[in-house]
Parts: sequence; C-alpha cells; structure tokens
Amino acid sequence: MFEATALNQKNARTQRWVSRLFSAMTLTLIAPVTAVLFMLIVRGSPAVSWAFLTEDPINGMTAGGIFPALFGTVCIVIGALIASVPVGVAAAIYLSEYAPDNWFTRVINLAIINLAGVPSIVHALFGVGAFVLFLDFGTSILAASLTLAVMTLPIVIVSTRESLQAVPHAYRDACMSMGATKWQTIWRVVLPNAISGILTGVILEVSRTAGETAPIMFTGAAFFLPFLPQSVYDQTMAMSLHLFVVATQVPNVPEALPYGVALVLIGMVLVMNSVSIAFRMYLRGRRKW
Repeated sequence: MFEATALNQKNARTQRWVSRLFSAMTLTLIAPVTAVLFMLIVRGSPAVSWAFLTEDPINGMTAGGIFPALFGTVCIVIGALIASVPVGVAAAIYLSEYAPDNWFTRVINLAIINLAGVPSIVHALFGVGAFVLFLDFGTSILAASLTLAVMTLPIVIVSTRESLQAVPHAYRDACMSMGATKWQTIWRVVLPNAISGILTGVILEVSRTAGETAPIMFTGAAFFLPFLPQSVYDQTMAMSLHLFVVATQVPNVPEALPYGVALVLIGMVLVMNSVSIAFRMYLRGRRKW
C-alpha cells in the first residue's frame, strides 16, 4: 500500500482549501437571492390571492388585483420573443456557419458585444425614435416588444452561436460527405443538436424582458388602463411599471401590495423559465453526443 508523500499531503490540503473557498463563494451568491425571496414571500404573500391575480386595480390602484399588468407583461414578452428569436438565430447561423473570418465579421461581433452593454434607457430612446415616431406605431405593445427585442438580440445571438460552435464538426463532415447541402446539414443536424443551448438564450431573454421598466415606459406601458388591450397597437399595463408606480407614485398603498406585485413578477418569470428549462433538459436528453 502506498503512503502519501509530503507533496501529496500538501496537494490534498490545497484541494480542500480551494473546495472550501469555492463553496463559500457559492453560498455568498446564493444567500442574497434567498434573503430577497424570503422577504418577498413573508411580506408579499398576504396580498396574493386568486382575486389579486384575476381582478383589475381599483381605488386608485390601492386595492384590487393586477390582472391587466400580468396580461400586458405576457403580451410584451411573447411579442419580444417572436421578434427577436428568429432574427437572432438567423444572425447566429450566418456568423457561425457562413460568414468568413474577416474585418467585416469582426466588426459585427464587436457591435453585438457593445449592443449588449448599452443601458436600457438608451434602448428606450431608440425605441421612441425608431418605432414610436419613425415607423408610427405609437406607444403600443408592438413598439415596446420591438424595443425589447432589439435590446435582447445580443443574448440570443451569442448563446445560439456558442451552441452551434459546440456541435462537433465531425457531424457536419459526415452529413455533407453523404451528399447533403450545407443548409440541409445545418437544418437537420446542427440545429437539432444545438437547440438546448439556444433555449438558454431564450430563458435569459424572458428573464430580462419581463423585468425591464425603462424601455416599455417610453414605448408602450401605461400608468393605468381600465381595460385590456385589443390589438398590438394599443397600450397596456405591465408588471414592472406597475410595481414602480405602486411603490413610489401612489399614496396610501397597503404595505403588502408592492411586495405582492414583486412576488408575482418573480413567480411569473420562474414559471416561464422552468418550462423552458424542462423543455431544454428533454431536448438535451435526446442529444446524440
């Protein structure tokens, strides 16, 4: 039986300390999130009920429910997904599979990285100029969704491109050696094996679009509406703006109400993300590598 040398013992001690360090860092990251969720549950759960989820705000938004804001948020998120995912996936396919490695594609990649770092208020002003005024969509669900789509495009592009590049090149070579075209190879082989990574970008986009306030405040979200939108050209209430309003602008709001709105907003994002994660895990289980 071998005995541990001094070097082996030193390496084992170092490994234990490194493991403890990373465990402490993980707990440091988890602790604030857990504390926030615990606070929201404790303070917000008294306000949450079926009526809170299905009724309209009343008495100057100091009572009643949040259904118009909940419905409007779902509409805006779905609109942003419809507008951004096809464009983002198509751009990622071009950059990963078709584009040559030259100065032009490097400029495009730099622009995508810079776009991801632009503050949301700048995207809001762009949305006002491009969609509200220039394209004459007015302050509407359509303008808000397109603004959020532009803001989240880098997330979809980067996650999709990384997923495409993670597919082994041997898959491409084997498919094309059988006589398939490049597009047939991408459509039949590359995309199915990259879909789980693409969904990661979609999950991140849902989380960001549902919680943004500035872009929709300028382009489509309303302070209060006594009715649901009838088309994409109408304004709508939204959860993030509603939370800001009841927390800072409306007097005599019950203490539990803003926390209840925040709790429902986080719960809605978690539900959407959970569905996407479950679907991603299902697809990942079917992956052949």
